[in-house]
Amino acid sequence: MRSEPGSSRSPRPTSGSDAVLAVLRGFNVHCPDVPDTIIRKDYAMASLEKQVDNPKGIGFIGLVGFVVSSCIGSGVFALTGQLANVASPGAALIAWVVCGLGFLFLALSLANLGTKRPELDGAVAYAEAGFGPVHGFISGWGYWLSAWLGNVGFGTMLAQVLGSDYCLGGFMPGVFSSVETGNPTLIGVLVVSFFLWGLTYLVIRGVESASGLNAFVMFVKIASILIFIAFAAFSFQAGVFTEDFWGTLSRNATVMATTGVDLGDVPTQVTSCILIMMWVFIGIEGASVMSRRAKVKSEIGSATIVGLLVLLVLYIGASVLPYGVLPYEELVAAPKPATISVFEAMAPGWGGTFISVAIMISVLGSWLSFTMLPAETSSMLAGHGLLPKAWDKRNANNSPQMSLIIVGACTQIFIVIATFAADAYTFAISMCTVTIVITWAYAAAYQVKHSIENHDIGQCIIGALALAFQVFGVIFTGLPFLMLACLGYVPGWFFYKKARGENDATMSKGEITIAVILSVIGIISIPLTFTGFIPVF
Repeated sequence: MRSEPGSSRSPRPTSGSDAVLAVLRGFNVHCPDVPDTIIRKDYAMASLEKQVDNPKGIGFIGLVGFVVSSCIGSGVFALTGQLANVASPGAALIAWVVCGLGFLFLALSLANLGTKRPELDGAVAYAEAGFGPVHGFISGWGYWLSAWLGNVGFGTMLAQVLGSDYCLGGFMPGVFSSVETGNPTLIGVLVVSFFLWGLTYLVIRGVESASGLNAFVMFVKIASILIFIAFAAFSFQAGVFTEDFWGTLSRNATVMATTGVDLGDVPTQVTSCILIMMWVFIGIEGASVMSRRAKVKSEIGSATIVGLLVLLVLYIGASVLPYGVLPYEELVAAPKPATISVFEAMAPGWGGTFISVAIMISVLGSWLSFTMLPAETSSMLAGHGLLPKAWDKRNANNSPQMSLIIVGACTQIFIVIATFAADAYTFAISMCTVTIVITWAYAAAYQVKHSIENHDIGQCIIGALALAFQVFGVIFTGLPFLMLACLGYVPGWFFYKKARGENDATMSKGEITIAVILSVIGIISIPLTFTGFIPVF
C-alpha cells in the first residue's frame, strides 16, 4: 500500500554539498557560503535532466508495475467486508469511479511535479517548497503520523487473521480477536506487540526488507488476489448480485433486522465508501519519483493511467464480485476480514486457510518494509530543519534508533487504544488515511501553484481537481477523524519549535497562530469522541 522505504515516501538527505544544495533548492533556506552560481547551475542541470530520456530507465510495463506495486497491499483483503457494511454493490461501483478519477488526477499531478521539480524529495517536500517551512512540517508530520498509524492497521488485521476459524482461532476461538468486533483481545495485543518490537529490533540492528523478500511478498499478494477474483468470477450469481443492487428501503429493513446495518440512501452509501477506498490508494505518492526512473518520460502519464486502471480492476474484482457470491446478510455478518469466509465458501476445505496464510504473509512482509518508513520520514524532516537533529541520529548500523523507538512506542500505545474502539481496524485506517490526505492535498495545491506560475492551464486544472477530491473527500467522510488527528500535532509543535531554534530561527506569529488553532481543534476533539461526533467507541 505504500512505496518502498528509500523512495519518495522516505527520502534520506545526502551529506556534504549535495545536502546543502538539496536544502537550498527544495526548501528555500539561505546559505551565504554557497555561491548563487552553484545553485543556479545545479537547478539548471535538474531542469535539463527532467527533459532528457533515460536509456537505462524503466520501460512502460515497468512503470505500470511501479504504480500498482506502490499501492497494493494487505488492505485489499479487508475491502469485501468493509464496503459491504456501508454500501450496496451499485453504490460501491459509483464510489470506485469517483475514487478512480480523484486518484488519477492526484497521480498525474505527482508525476508532473516529479518531472518538473526532480530536485525535490517527493510528495512531502512540495509543501515546504510551495508554501514555507511550517507547511512543510504540517505535511511531513502528517505523513509521519500516517506511516505508523498504518502499521497499527497491519497489527489489527494480523490479530483478526490469527483469530479466524481457518487459522489458530479454529482451535482457540476468541483468544486472539473478539468474535463480536474483531478487535484484538489481550492475548492478541501481546502477540501483535511481540511482532511490533521484534520488527523494530530487527530494523534497529540494520535489517531491512531485501529486494528478494519484497518480490516474494508482492508475488503472494498479487497471486492470491488474482486467484480470489478468478474464483469469485466463477462462483458469481447474477441473481444474488442484483437482489439488493441499490440497497432499497425495504431491503434495508430486512438487513437491519438481521445484521444491524443501515445503509441509507445511495449518496450516503457512496460517501461512506470514500475513506475506505482512499486507504487502499496509499502509496500513490510514489508516482512523483517515476520521472527519475522512466526510460521515456513522455510515457509517464499514460503509464500512470494504465496503472490506476489495473488497480481499479483488482480492487473492484476483490470487493464487488463477492456481492454475487454470498447473500448480502451473510457477507455483512462474516467475521473480519470477510475475504476469508468468502473464499472458504467458494473453495470449501482449503480456501479459508489458503487466503489466511496469504494475508499473514502480506501483512508481515509489508510491516517489515514499513517499520522503517516513519523513522526515515522523521529523519528526512530533521535533515531539512523541520525536526530536531536528534531525530536523524543514527547508530552503528546506520539506523535512526531514537526515531524507531519513538515510533514503536507510539504504535504500541495506539494498538492498546484501538482495542477499545467500536472497530479497531477501521479506526486505525481512518486515522492513517486522513493524515496522509494532508500530504496529498499539499502536493495537489503545489501542483496548482507551480502550474499557475508556469502558465500551464492543463496541469493547473488537473491539480485543482485532485485538490478538490482530497478536500471534499475528507470533509464529507473523515472530518471528525481529521479533527482528532490534530491532537497528534500537539507534541509535534514543540519539536518544530526546537528545530527552528537549532537553525537560528524562531516561529513567526503566523506559525504560532497556526499551531494554536490546530492544537485547540485537537484538544476539543477529545470530549467529542465521547459524545459520538467522532465515531471511535
